[in-house]
Amino acid sequence: MLTELRIQNFAIIQSLELTLQPGLTTFTGETGAGKSIILDAITALLGGRAEPTFIRAGAERASIEALFLIPPTNRQAILELLQREDLLEDEESILISREIRQNGRSTARVNGHSVSVTLLRELGSFLVDIHGQSEHLSLLNVRQHLNLLDRFASSYETLTAYQQLYRELRRTQKELENLRQSEQDAARRTDLLEYQAREIEEARLQAGEEETLRQERNRLANAENLSSLAQEALNLLDEGLPDSPALTDLLGQVIQVLEGLARIDAEQNRLAEQALLVNDTLAEISRDLRLYLDSIEFNPRRLEQVEERLDLINRLKRKYGGSIEAVLAFARSARQELETIAHATERIAELEEKEKELRRQLAELAARLSKIRQNAAAQLAKAVEAELADLSMAGARFSVDLRTQPDAHGLSLNGAGDALAFDENGVDQVEFLIAPNPGEGLKPLVKIASGGETSRLMLALKRVLTQADSIPTLIFDEIDQGIGGRVGAVVGEKLWLLARQHQVLCVTHLPQLAAFGDQHYSVRKEVEGGRTSTRVELLEGDARLIELAQMLGAVTQVNLNAARETLQMAQARALQLAGRLV
Repeated sequence: MLTELRIQNFAIIQSLELTLQPGLTTFTGETGAGKSIILDAITALLGGRAEPTFIRAGAERASIEALFLIPPTNRQAILELLQREDLLEDEESILISREIRQNGRSTARVNGHSVSVTLLRELGSFLVDIHGQSEHLSLLNVRQHLNLLDRFASSYETLTAYQQLYRELRRTQKELENLRQSEQDAARRTDLLEYQAREIEEARLQAGEEETLRQERNRLANAENLSSLAQEALNLLDEGLPDSPALTDLLGQVIQVLEGLARIDAEQNRLAEQALLVNDTLAEISRDLRLYLDSIEFNPRRLEQVEERLDLINRLKRKYGGSIEAVLAFARSARQELETIAHATERIAELEEKEKELRRQLAELAARLSKIRQNAAAQLAKAVEAELADLSMAGARFSVDLRTQPDAHGLSLNGAGDALAFDENGVDQVEFLIAPNPGEGLKPLVKIASGGETSRLMLALKRVLTQADSIPTLIFDEIDQGIGGRVGAVVGEKLWLLARQHQVLCVTHLPQLAAFGDQHYSVRKEVEGGRTSTRVELLEGDARLIELAQMLGAVTQVNLNAARETLQMAQARALQLAGRLV
């Protein structure tokens, strides 16, 4: 339920804070005062259009913030969504905000965390259902009729199971199509893959060998220089030069002197020991250099082999990947594809059998779904006609036309009869039919309903459908469009009853409807300092009577008396209805 709403610099709203209660809340005021702007702000808050044109002139940004209590009806789904996105801060409430900037960017937050608009819409779908002034136009979209019927039928579980099987069937058919296409290209493709895999496998590549080969090539190419340097180092260490003794001979002399020094001054033993350690280190260096000299290979043939091997590796890398690992992976992939091609006939047979079984299961679910819809269609028609009778359309008839289309490649329900065309929603095509006046035949709603009739039909459908809704807050923007005051009281009753199960916000121009509000807000424009702003005021007592009188035409004693009578009648009717609900 929406409990708090704050709007800043949105259209002509400079600053607005509302505290909303359960039940029916009505908003009244002159056209253009900003009633629908409040609903536009809520729509933007929940992931709707958020353009810079919404920002109040002279402001840098607009912001909307709302606090929602998590309803018990769909509490689990909301908590799972918040936990999935790591947004759960409080299991009792949700704080949602959206900021719109002049540069066209907008920021959405849930419980202080930035979220995508897609997630905002997903969360908003659990919290608020908004029906705008042209919402009844959705009834004129035949493709929406099936969704409305399913919503009434509570067929979600069966429809979900059907759609999962449908998606699995499409995946199976896609794989079959690819395999059958592959069969046609199998010979050419097999030759290419076999050549590629064999070329890589015959190279016998080893991970890491490229670096090892580069190091070996470096040693082989520089063998003479390496040998010369190593020999020079050995000469300096062990043999000396014509005009100077070897380094080891000099160090031997140093050791003798230091040993003599230590015999006289025992505290200098450390120096002699360090000299001996240096001598041992030089001896190890000499041994290592001799071993290294022995390992240096003057082998032009081996150098040529290494160069050829590196050239082969580079050529394979250019063809199949940027590294030895990538080349080996390509070979594995080629072998796997060859295996797939080799077993394509077997796999095609398996998939054909799977497709057959999926179609059988799908046909069973489609038949079950169709049966649910047929039963629900009759119930929906009866319930809508009852609502229309209350809305001064007592003679109107409403029907749900369920049709199927033959299709040789479709589903055969219950294993008998013609195969029927099917899609992700089953085999049924649905259209709402209406006969607004007695004696008229049923005809498509989209062709014959007038504006007022469509509005009342929309209300009747919403009344029937939303009673099963789990969405806590329902918003209606001028649902009374196209109907008169006589029907307005009935609409008020309908919305008041709906508000016993949901929080209902309604923008209206009819005093007969506004009088049923548990809360009544007045929305008006004020001009201050040359700027127009929207002001919203909670009406109680005489202020509410004055507003209702203005809606009746003007604030006269006659209209004040009529307003008082309208309000009293609405309150008395609400008490009667409440008594029936107990």
